[in-house]
Amino acid sequence: MSASDPQSEPRPDPRSVAESASPTQPHFHGHRDRLRARFAETGGEGLADYELLELALFRSIPRRDVKPLAKALLARFGDTARVCAARVEQLTEVTGVSEKTALDLKLIQVLAVRMAREQVTGRPVISSWSALLDYLRAALAHATTEEFRVLFLDKKNRLVADEFQARGTVDHAPVYPREIVKRALSLDSSAIILVHNHPSGDPTPSRADIEMTKRICEAGKPFDIVVHDHIVVGRERTASFKALGLL
Repeated sequence: MSASDPQSEPRPDPRSVAESASPTQPHFHGHRDRLRARFAETGGEGLADYELLELALFRSIPRRDVKPLAKALLARFGDTARVCAARVEQLTEVTGVSEKTALDLKLIQVLAVRMAREQVTGRPVISSWSALLDYLRAALAHATTEEFRVLFLDKKNRLVADEFQARGTVDHAPVYPREIVKRALSLDSSAIILVHNHPSGDPTPSRADIEMTKRICEAGKPFDIVVHDHIVVGRERTASFKALGLL
């Protein structure tokens, strides 16, 4: 047979054909590309919570299928907000979550809180009340211990400072009225809004909350520092002392 006769060509080994046709990347890389394309097309609308969490985990964990991990995190903490609000040591208790991955998840929460705060900083809080509540929920609704914050306002009721005052156990945070008044004076603040969360989820003010608020009001009176409101942040809703007639 001549050299041009196709029958003279050597036949390829079927095993080598199969190997050359097999993908060079793990199966989940195609899934990642498809999920990114869906996100780019819809802006995230229609994606399940676990899929959004997958997208967040892609860069933290580049060489593993993260769908099972995303679902495990949601099963452990309940929803995406609680996943990102969980403490680093809680996140790393979930198999497959390293400290690096936990910090990446925490970054999402910090960015969300920062963006919400920017909607109220330097603006009259009375005219941006819904934005203020959005910020407080982002910052405190999913905290696992009670935290107490004070919002310091200037004479035009603009937010000039939002400061952490105390962190306590699940249901108690120590608060010192004199320190709050002293800080208000140093900031030249004429009014304050008190804020704390109830990790139980129920924002109904307790007797201790009411008594503590009265003490802060009394401490501020000699210096003309007014307590505009005390907001209690629960898991799903907030409670206002002013709206409840407690101020």
